[in-house]
Amino acid sequence: MSWGTELWDQFDNLEKHTQWGIDILEKYIKFVKERTEIELSYAKQLRNLSKKYQPKKNSKEEEEYKYTSCKAFISTLNEMNDYAGQHEVISENMASQIIVDLARYVQELKQERKLNFHDGRKAQQHIESCWKQLESSKRRFERDCKEADRAQQYFEKMDADINVTKADVEKARQQAQIRHQMAEDSKADYSSILQKFNHEQHEYYHTHIPNIFQKIQEMEERRIVRIGDSMKTYAEVDRQVIPIIGKCLDGIVKAAESIDQKNDSQLVIEAYKSGFEPPGDIEFEDYSQPMKRTVSDNSLSNSRGEGKPDLKFGGKSKGKLWPFIKKNKLSLKLGATPEDFSNLPPEQRRKKLQQKVDELNKEIQKEMDQRDAITKMKDVYLKNPQMGDPASLDHKLAEVSQNIEKLRLETQKFEAWLAEVEGRLPARSEQMRRQSGLYDSQNPPAVNNCAQDRESSPDGSYTEEQSQESEVKVLATDFDDEFDDEEPLPAIGTCKALYTFEGQNEGTISVVEGETLYVIEEDKGDGWTRIRRNEDEEGYVPTSYVEVYLDKNAKGAKTYI
Repeated sequence: MSWGTELWDQFDNLEKHTQWGIDILEKYIKFVKERTEIELSYAKQLRNLSKKYQPKKNSKEEEEYKYTSCKAFISTLNEMNDYAGQHEVISENMASQIIVDLARYVQELKQERKLNFHDGRKAQQHIESCWKQLESSKRRFERDCKEADRAQQYFEKMDADINVTKADVEKARQQAQIRHQMAEDSKADYSSILQKFNHEQHEYYHTHIPNIFQKIQEMEERRIVRIGDSMKTYAEVDRQVIPIIGKCLDGIVKAAESIDQKNDSQLVIEAYKSGFEPPGDIEFEDYSQPMKRTVSDNSLSNSRGEGKPDLKFGGKSKGKLWPFIKKNKLSLKLGATPEDFSNLPPEQRRKKLQQKVDELNKEIQKEMDQRDAITKMKDVYLKNPQMGDPASLDHKLAEVSQNIEKLRLETQKFEAWLAEVEGRLPARSEQMRRQSGLYDSQNPPAVNNCAQDRESSPDGSYTEEQSQESEVKVLATDFDDEFDDEEPLPAIGTCKALYTFEGQNEGTISVVEGETLYVIEEDKGDGWTRIRRNEDEEGYVPTSYVEVYLDKNAKGAKTYI
């Protein structure tokens, strides 16, 4: 099967077919190129997606990722980032192994095709030239033969005419001979040219064209093989990254299997455990017996101590049970965290102090490493003065040593607070019994529970002074007020919320943009304003979040924040 023998007369069709083959190859190159662009775009989108859901550094969100489920999510994001990298590898390999290679091959193929068809056209032009030469020789031979016949007939006519002179006859005879000779020469020339043409034609159809068409056939077959190899490479490039993609997916599965719901539950306990004990049961006080309600001169304060706690906790004191004591909600200045974290519950305070001690120890170690490095550099300068002046490091060395001393003092301070908290936690129950036992002879057990409850404020503060102060407040409260809530502060103006504020901390209140509320306490310089929505809802909001309108008789009739 050869194009030279089977398609000897299809030069033009072969030229069209080979051009079509090159077009197909270029179309395949374009297809692979668009695939690489898709892979790059997909990889970029995957990387952006992974980056979008990564926790922000030094943010509250980063702290939440201590749970195993969140860690697994982080691992999934990291694996997706690696997964995206494999699609970038696919794009790079297809570009280098297919697109670049085929683009170079197409240029070579076009050049080879051009040369082959140039040789074919040259052979065609040669055989056409030979054919024209043959046709010219043939017409000349035909013309000379006719001229020789006419000359012969003219000679015979002159020879038969008796009126014609002998000289004219001789002249006619010579002319006829000349014409016959010319016909013979044309015949010989035609015969020679015919033999030559036949030879050239045989060479053209049996040697030149078959050779040229064979080269074109081989060129086309190489193109077909090359596009097939490129398709194999196309698949192999994908196949090469499958193991790595499989490892990425295995990593996601492994991360999912590492999720420990019990561990996460324990972390929630560690994050929010206050260290307090729940309040005890409130005993029933039977006020149906008149004798128990008798009030004597020396029992006035005692009766107030008995009646107030019971009615407050068992009667109409809505929102007064620990840990939702309304008075203590606004007891601390918002936005001002004590250095010793005394506003936190014991367990949370211990964690914060321990965290602070660990941070200080890390800073001390960092400063010590810096001091050691400076000391070594100073030794090098002492041994090799040309490298630097040792005295130039004394100031830096003294500064680092001073920093270390400051950090150690700071660490000792926090360690003392930590020891205090750790020493208080185990003995807490006995301490509470001692505090509640101060009034055992005067108060029923419900008052002891009240004292225990008031020892721990809802905002997390835990101090003995506050506990004792709360007990005194219970005893010193007027009897007339035992059935009423504390008197609300009067409104001194109104305010309009400029922005929405989520009051998540103790003592704050949530507001919605555009909402109008009452102002009951101005900003005291700490950046917070106390407001009220209704009788039961009040709290602090950032002053910058509201626009305050004070009453005309109050100073600052209208204030824009």
